[in-house]
Amino acid sequence: MSGPHTARLSYGDFAAAAPAARAALFAMGKAVDDSGLEKTLTELIKLRASQMNGCAFCIQFHLNTARKLGVAGEKLDLVAAWREAGVFSDREKAALAWTEALTTMPADAASDADFARLLTQFDETEAMFLTLAVAGINQWNRIAVALRFAPPV
Repeated sequence: MSGPHTARLSYGDFAAAAPAARAALFAMGKAVDDSGLEKTLTELIKLRASQMNGCAFCIQFHLNTARKLGVAGEKLDLVAAWREAGVFSDREKAALAWTEALTTMPADAASDADFARLLTQFDETEAMFLTLAVAGINQWNRIAVALRFAPPV
């Protein structure tokens, strides 16, 4: 019998059993990577969404990636409190606000005001790819949380 934190399926088992699903998720991520958005920015939003969704696998994965990319440690330490932290650029704050709106999806999420605020820092194409990045990490979070992937080392 498995406990509440026992992996139901490993990431490797998922990848082997559902290669087309994994490839589709990777393809969306590659489109975001190829869009020109800063990789450091997309790692911050993936980290924030993963925190909100309680996905240990994705939190560790994106912390590892962000560190390799040279994201400042203070940003990684404070991303959960980004509004109060005083270390994020206006562009990063706009992206993090959009990430939270799309991750929580309350009835008024992604309002015209939210989108207008986003467009003060991103053009429409960038906003579209940022939206794809948030959608992609939320898909990964839901898979990894449901299957309880163990965090990568």
